[in-house]
Amino acid sequence: MSINSTKWFFSKLMGEPSGKPSQHTCGEGKAHDCSCSSPAPTSQKADGYDQVMGAKMDRRKALSSLTAGLMIGAGAVHTSCSVTAGDKSKEQSELDWEEYFKGNYKLMTQEEKDATVKRLVRSYELKTGKNISMSSKGSLDNVLFGYAFNISKCQGYMDCVNACVEENNQDRESQMQYIRIHEMEDGKSFNFNEADDNYYHEVPAQGHFYMGTQCFHCDNPPCVEVCPVQATWKEDDGIVVIDYDWCVGCRYCMAACPYDGRRFNWKTPEVPEQEVNKNQHYLGNRLRKKGVMEKCTFCVQRSREGKNPACVEACPTGARVFGNLLDPTSEIRWILDNKKVFRLKEDLGTEPKFWYFMD
Repeated sequence: MSINSTKWFFSKLMGEPSGKPSQHTCGEGKAHDCSCSSPAPTSQKADGYDQVMGAKMDRRKALSSLTAGLMIGAGAVHTSCSVTAGDKSKEQSELDWEEYFKGNYKLMTQEEKDATVKRLVRSYELKTGKNISMSSKGSLDNVLFGYAFNISKCQGYMDCVNACVEENNQDRESQMQYIRIHEMEDGKSFNFNEADDNYYHEVPAQGHFYMGTQCFHCDNPPCVEVCPVQATWKEDDGIVVIDYDWCVGCRYCMAACPYDGRRFNWKTPEVPEQEVNKNQHYLGNRLRKKGVMEKCTFCVQRSREGKNPACVEACPTGARVFGNLLDPTSEIRWILDNKKVFRLKEDLGTEPKFWYFMD
């Protein structure tokens, strides 16, 4: 597209007058010559395109300036030509626009992260009349999270699964759990193809043992490598996260994960208002939209506050251990130093931070 063509498109998009007053309605249902349009300028003053595109700025600032102009123009027309829209609906529209054009969370400054969290909190309040608490807290210094699972202790109760669903505002209809408990027959090693992941009988079943799987937060996560839009990455504390607003739902990461640790939501997650966990983190358990990837985040909203993930606290047998791998006094370090541990598919070189052991 040529510069002149682009400027023409830009002028049409911005509603530049053509010399004649426009005929439309302004909330009263009658067509008339609206005063919203200004007469065409007679001087050769630089137009909006030249003011934005001619300025020396990087692409991000240019897009922000252009977006701001579109928002201001749209807002001005809406305000002057509508007598029915309320203040809350106008505020919600402005918040939606700002959220839609925000950048990748990973590349934001802390100020920008705090601003987007503030917008999401306010948006939830406008839509529901309820308040939530959302954090943008980053990685802690000298912390690298790890997880250990005691196969000898797990009895297949699934309290961990239910706690994860409730803590992380997962959809209540689709059974899309981040954690899966596999019931396996004794003497058949770890054959996940023959394991029962949907058992509905009294546990523990005689002649069986149980193993839990979820996202293993690999040191070399293949899911991160294949994401075409950098919507997923590994934080300094080892947690592999997803920016739900940047995810395009291509599911490349889902295909790349050798541990079946990611879930795709085919519809907007449904969580009854009274069951919504209002203690949220931007990269964790905030309410997601339809068509994005989800997974375990080691309950980032809890772990970065010095708490255990919900699954660890809910386990009635103490089969789950979570902690800081860099702390030589932590329980998980003791397990790694004193127990015979193993990880799934170690030959792949993914270096999962999730170990299994037995008493």
